[in-house]
Amino acid sequence: MSAATTRSRTPDRLCAEAVDLARAAAEEAAAPGVVGEHTGLTSDGDRVVTHLFECKELGYRGWRWAVTVARASRAKVVTLDEVVLLPGPDAILAPEWVPWSERLRPGDMGPGDLLPTDADDLRLEPGYTGEDAPPPNSAVSEDMAELVEAEDAEVTDGPPADLPFAPARGSLAAVAQELGLGRARVLSRYGLHVAADRWEEAFGAKTPMAQAAPAPCVSCGFLVPIGGSLGQAFGVCGNEFSPADGRLVSLTYGCGGHSEAAVMPTPPQPPPPVIDETKVDDFPLHPDAETPDEATDEATAELGHS
Repeated sequence: MSAATTRSRTPDRLCAEAVDLARAAAEEAAAPGVVGEHTGLTSDGDRVVTHLFECKELGYRGWRWAVTVARASRAKVVTLDEVVLLPGPDAILAPEWVPWSERLRPGDMGPGDLLPTDADDLRLEPGYTGEDAPPPNSAVSEDMAELVEAEDAEVTDGPPADLPFAPARGSLAAVAQELGLGRARVLSRYGLHVAADRWEEAFGAKTPMAQAAPAPCVSCGFLVPIGGSLGQAFGVCGNEFSPADGRLVSLTYGCGGHSEAAVMPTPPQPPPPVIDETKVDDFPLHPDAETPDEATDEATAELGHS
């Protein structure tokens, strides 16, 4: 048995010696062959001791089987209390749980997914609908305030039962909707700044595409203006050949599809090659082979000697 490790008091002798009882309990609770060596024990109270065994199961490196044994006052029989698997100081643990609202990233939503917004979302502020109370499906309505948190809420199939109806013609709600005010909440100044920073980073002046562009989007004929305060800094690209087609782009963004980009001149074409067909050059098939002229001279010399 290894040396005992105490927390606050000396462990009970009979409980400390019950290593075999603790090992048998751990092997019964664990899979075969995953209970390792006895690594120590701790005193949890009067006549209560916890024995620690190494865990050899894959995926639980650094974990330990903790078997607690105890005995009654003046009793000589040690009994089993509980068997649990606990992480040690060097154990591999799962990362801290993060709520879904903090794990969500742009592009994670798919068809049919719902993304509820909190009633105190900093990106939104109260709007004007012309009604005394927000619609029942609004996050700031009394009906929604009585529901449980979004993580535990059950979402039923199909559209919500209480959809807002079109306001009566001539009412304040109809006028508010016509002016673009018929919403329970609108973007706050903080929400506008966060969105503008995000769009500027994706399609702004500091992107490599904009750095190499011949001119910014503010002078491009394909730029579709937008209203509101964001229209002073952003617009929608309408060039189907641009990488930002259909995207909200900064007025300082740009690309090679600018409507007023200069047309590059056509590079000059080289003249056609001149081929001399009046003379034929003889080339030997082998470096050591004789040319036809040399062969003729040798033949003439032989005839002269003969």
